[in-house]
Amino acid sequence: MTDDIDRTPVPTEIHLLTTVDGVGLEAETRVPLRPVGAAVLAHPHPQHGGSMRSLVTSELFRTLPELDVAVIRFNFRGVERSEGTYDAGHGEQHDIVAAIDTLSGLVDDVALVLAGWSFGADVSLSIIDPRVTGWCVVAPPLRILRADELLAAQDPRPKRLVVPENDQYRTPDSVRSYTEGWVRTEVAVIAGGDHFLAGRTDQVATHIAEFVAIEAS
Repeated sequence: MTDDIDRTPVPTEIHLLTTVDGVGLEAETRVPLRPVGAAVLAHPHPQHGGSMRSLVTSELFRTLPELDVAVIRFNFRGVERSEGTYDAGHGEQHDIVAAIDTLSGLVDDVALVLAGWSFGADVSLSIIDPRVTGWCVVAPPLRILRADELLAAQDPRPKRLVVPENDQYRTPDSVRSYTEGWVRTEVAVIAGGDHFLAGRTDQVATHIAEFVAIEAS
């Protein structure tokens, strides 16, 4: 990472993404001057108030660029100013790929990870785009899509599932049981946290930045 004396605020850029099926999505990026990696931040459940401005997504968007990780956040189809309608995690796969398209065009030769939270974590685990270096997802409920749709499970690239100790939807032990047999998969526990990770988003950012650094080395 660069020295603090060289650091200037990382600006936010506004984007309009277009998915392969023609849906326009609102998005924002923050790209540090010398990024060591990049992360696609996918937000929680659209039908339960989730958006790119939800707590964990917003905090990662704020803090990761200060750790030299470029980020993109976006609203899934049907959320706020994004076009289209909710598609139960299926059309939303196109939305994540559109975000990969944009972020990969802004950074060169760095590790790019999918870092969705909750609903966004499950959808991220269904994406096996060749530009992705790995998955570092947060509080995956592992119930949005069928098990056979989580294509990352048997992909050889690394996966870190960051799970709050007191998650209301999928406990760390349940995640370990569900992912038994997955390839190159680790479960990291956020002590004392629940699904919404209030007061612990800095720990999540550290996990993602460390994961990116390992994959970049």
